[in-house]
Amino acid sequence: MEFTPKIIYFLCAWCGSGGSETAAAYRLKYPENVRPFRVMCTGALDPVYILRSLIEGADGVVVSGCHPGDCHYNFGNFRGRRRIAIIKKMLDSLGLDGERLWLRWVAHGEGKKMIDTAKEFNNYITQKGANPLSNRWDT
Repeated sequence: MEFTPKIIYFLCAWCGSGGSETAAAYRLKYPENVRPFRVMCTGALDPVYILRSLIEGADGVVVSGCHPGDCHYNFGNFRGRRRIAIIKKMLDSLGLDGERLWLRWVAHGEGKKMIDTAKEFNNYITQKGANPLSNRWDT
């Protein structure tokens, strides 16, 4: 039986979601096991949501937002980048592999980049295997 990872994809409401909308306009598709969630800004994404996603069974998490310098909230993406770096170190120190969390910048018109990121991360996590915290018996 082939492993299909559970992936959460947090998209900022401005550029990340815009990339998703651009992808949809061109009928580009991401893997069905990738679950997108819209947040106002990568800087407003509470680390608890990322950690809870992993604790509750996600095999990986991607966060996408505006490119540095283009944030609609001025410095939100810089704040988000710092938070992601800290969470990755925390995951590594707990032995949970910080590489299960990716941060990628996706602009509004970069639908293909959003789709490519989802596919690349899906392949990466598929090779890596299940999250050690996940309860596979409930799937």
